[in-house]
Amino acid sequence: MPADGLFGAIFGRGSRGRADDPAWLGALLDAEAGLARAVERAGLAPKGSGAAVTEAARADGFDLARLGELAALTGNPVPGLARELARLVPPEAAPAVHRGATSQDIMDTAAMLLAGRVIDAVLGDLAQAADAAARLASTYRGTMMIGRTLLQQAVPVTFGLVAAQWLSALDDARAGLAAVRERRLAVQFGGAAGTLASLGEDGTRVAALFAEEVGLALPVLPWHTDRLRIIDVATALARAAAALGKIARDVTLLAQTEVAEVHESTPQAPGPRVPAGGQPPERGGAALPGAASVKRGSSSAMPHKRNPVAAISVLGCTRQVPGLLATLVASAEQEYQRAGGAWHAEWEPYTALLRLTGSAAAWGAELLGGLAVDGQRMAANLAATEGLPLAEHVSALLAGVLGGEQKEAHDLVARASERAVGAGLPLRDVLLGVAEFADRLGAAGVTPEQVEAALDPVGYLGASGEFVDAVLAAHDAGR
Repeated sequence: MPADGLFGAIFGRGSRGRADDPAWLGALLDAEAGLARAVERAGLAPKGSGAAVTEAARADGFDLARLGELAALTGNPVPGLARELARLVPPEAAPAVHRGATSQDIMDTAAMLLAGRVIDAVLGDLAQAADAAARLASTYRGTMMIGRTLLQQAVPVTFGLVAAQWLSALDDARAGLAAVRERRLAVQFGGAAGTLASLGEDGTRVAALFAEEVGLALPVLPWHTDRLRIIDVATALARAAAALGKIARDVTLLAQTEVAEVHESTPQAPGPRVPAGGQPPERGGAALPGAASVKRGSSSAMPHKRNPVAAISVLGCTRQVPGLLATLVASAEQEYQRAGGAWHAEWEPYTALLRLTGSAAAWGAELLGGLAVDGQRMAANLAATEGLPLAEHVSALLAGVLGGEQKEAHDLVARASERAVGAGLPLRDVLLGVAEFADRLGAAGVTPEQVEAALDPVGYLGASGEFVDAVLAAHDAGR
């Protein structure tokens, strides 16, 4: 997906670690150059061959469209690329190009190089997002809000706890990605059928030098049809996407007009591009409407709208990830020593998964870095149901005095809650003002003061503060 294409700014957000055709070409060339240097170091090519191939292996010297046409003749882009590269180097260096390799060796090694670069970018963006979540958790540690389960009001929580849950998932995702980056990105070098037979006794030595040259791990043997490394990369990316998607979904719900507990910052878009010559584009003699008048979150039809664009864009990326992961897992069933079709089926979903997770991480860092929290609205929403979210607390209070019967206490408070909803009254007024309930409480020795205390949300936050502190401490320790 071109970075400047129609959807590139949404699904290809961020300039670092991009996963696109130019990035693939660069990684393929880096793999070929690294192999040439390894071959020279092994004494299998004249001195200077590695440097000559590396000098020629620059992406600006290759025509992507032409390589794509050649790929249709051979089933992958490597044969055409290797021939073009050999043509660009001095004749004495040509034997170092693609020496001992099969196309899959270069493709898989490039896939690992590309993954490393994207993961580095994703880790940077996730770190920014996590730090922003940590600031939110610390700032709003004691800011009460209503907790919601099954999309209904439940019991009180704090926004600090919500942000701490986001932070914990982000840090877990970062740890998983870092582990894959460190331990699972390996060079691929096996030759035609994974034996390196064309290199004779030099095969394993060249493989080790190749790994060293490209900065990847050396596996114990080639992994042509063992695709667990691809699945590990994909799974780690999917975990990061899941963490980001959960945050974005929470923000879209909390930003609803009827909830309005958070909202995104609304930076103004840049103005229209001005071509060389200094004049803005025109149509029919009149200047085109400038993007400077477009604000983040605006609607083409409804002037009042302020949509949570960053959160929506995160979800637009992350919703595509499970299907891509499933395709990669399904493609891992590969026959014999080299697969016919399943390996080829990996390339596009793998690329899309890298790109979309990278974009989601960039959007996520922006989303959390500019998230505005409305504590007053949270308090108002918490108070809106007039004590009903504390029904569980009242039930727990009564369970200890109504003959030890948890069910009796639960049923009593449930009936009081139904009466409160039906009459439009606070739960307190029903418990203390309706004879059916007030008499039962009085007979059990429950005082109005105890009921009032049970209905105070401050006293029913449980270990929220401790959880926030623990997550923040873990985050600080993991930096």
